[in-house]
Amino acid sequence: MSNKLTGQEDYDYLYKIVLIGDSGVGKSNLLSRFTRNEFNLETKSTIGVEFATRTIVTEGKTIKAQIWDTAGQERYRAITSAYYRGAVGALLVYDIAKQATYKSVERWLTELRENADRNFDIEIMLVGNKSDLRHLREVSTDEAKEFAEKHKLLFIETSALDSSNVDVAFQTILTQICHSMSRPTPIGAPSGHDDNSPSIGTPVDISSDTKKPNQGNNCAC
Repeated sequence: MSNKLTGQEDYDYLYKIVLIGDSGVGKSNLLSRFTRNEFNLETKSTIGVEFATRTIVTEGKTIKAQIWDTAGQERYRAITSAYYRGAVGALLVYDIAKQATYKSVERWLTELRENADRNFDIEIMLVGNKSDLRHLREVSTDEAKEFAEKHKLLFIETSALDSSNVDVAFQTILTQICHSMSRPTPIGAPSGHDDNSPSIGTPVDISSDTKKPNQGNNCAC
């Protein structure tokens, strides 16, 4: 959840983002690429939970993203509700070159929504990683877009290897969270999005790193 800080702190809000998806889809490298601009071809799964942070500025607000990685636990179905606790955003990752990882997406989505905080709508982005392996593609972009539309998810394809769209993915979901968390919900009314702000139900189709998240609305976080 967002935390407004004062005094000597150098950021306005702290948001927890979780990475979920099958083992080997590149979650750890997405984390290291975004937070340290590093990529390791020899990345191996480890048991435990890892997280890293990066601070960004979006629409005049400084946001510190605390990004959690399952670090191999998904191999053993050992992820607990504690992993999801406090998360306001999630990247649901599959490998575009491995159909089996895409088939697991619906299960991961169900688990996420069952364990996410019920007090607010978690922002979820479907991420087709390893777009550099387009010559080995087993999951079409259109198929993934349709799934995202059906389940009201953001959508993007990335490559942690060549860094394509990695920053854009994280910047986009953090901006969406900023909008969602800052929008008051009237007492007795269901949570939702107004017509003038980006919506979680609008898939993001970003074909190059040059396209930036929607900056047309001012976030009143």
